[in-house]
Amino acid sequence: MIKPKETHKKEEFSAEKYIQGVANGDISILGRAITLVESTKAEHQDLAQKILEQSMSMTGKSIRIGITGVPGVGKSTFIEGFGKHITAMGKKVAVLAIDPSSEEGRGSILGDKTRMEKLSKDALAFIRPSPTAGSLGGVARKTRESILLCEAAGYEVILVETVGVGQSETAVHSMVDFFLLLMLAGAGDELQGIKRGIMEMADAIAITKADGDNLNPSKIAVNEYKRGLHLFPSKKNKWIPRVLTCSSYENKGITEIWDTIDSFMNHCITNNHFEENRKKQAQFWLHESIQEQLGSHFYKHPKIKAKLNDLEKAVVNGELSPFVAAQQLLNLFHTS
Repeated sequence: MIKPKETHKKEEFSAEKYIQGVANGDISILGRAITLVESTKAEHQDLAQKILEQSMSMTGKSIRIGITGVPGVGKSTFIEGFGKHITAMGKKVAVLAIDPSSEEGRGSILGDKTRMEKLSKDALAFIRPSPTAGSLGGVARKTRESILLCEAAGYEVILVETVGVGQSETAVHSMVDFFLLLMLAGAGDELQGIKRGIMEMADAIAITKADGDNLNPSKIAVNEYKRGLHLFPSKKNKWIPRVLTCSSYENKGITEIWDTIDSFMNHCITNNHFEENRKKQAQFWLHESIQEQLGSHFYKHPKIKAKLNDLEKAVVNGELSPFVAAQQLLNLFHTS
């Protein structure tokens, strides 16, 4: 007789066990703590918040670096080479990602561990796929809280990769210290295909794949971007964005990019912008969290759920304006 396959349920941990495990740098417990942060279950959220609250004294000591780039720029290859450069210095590095669109496409970020095979095997590295569902605000909040958990686990450099397009870059910018934009050369007008807003956010631009036949076009692209950056207003922190080239294939330019980040950090710490920026970001995420939680409570309210579908139909059919429909729902929410 064939015995039924045994299923092993994971042991449930207390908040204290999570906190101790994270503080000890246990990547298994860190991964489980991040899973709690990502969960939509109320009991998981309550536990996650306890862990975060009691871990706050261990956070804030990392360099947070945002990395974005056009499709095909070689982000995963760059991040692996860059991550290995960081761990070679004896520093612990965590790689996180924001991908609000992956619920439909799936797999775009989940393949990162496979593509970063060498880095994923590095004892000083931690790679975590992004949450794969929910609105950008929700995904971004979960990523920010994951940053705090990684810091509590002793990771000195946090790389936040944006996989989605559009507002995801703005979300990443609002939670990092340094924003790196990866670009390709030889793809037509170098200043087309990238939004002005993203260019303005960049603290440095790196032209990737600067090797072989692409070396000269990369040098031309550097001058194009330098001229383009001069058109933008100067940054509040008085930092002048740099444009560099790199080749993950030849392992060139990686050191220069790290040195640029190091110079940026020294610059911002000296003029007190670093601390001010962190405070503004914390304030921003307070308001973002309020909006997200209000929205969540609103849509989960029984009376709203009962009325929403009818009002949506009325709006779609032109029988009611969106403003009036929203006001009716808000009045219902406030009076119940």
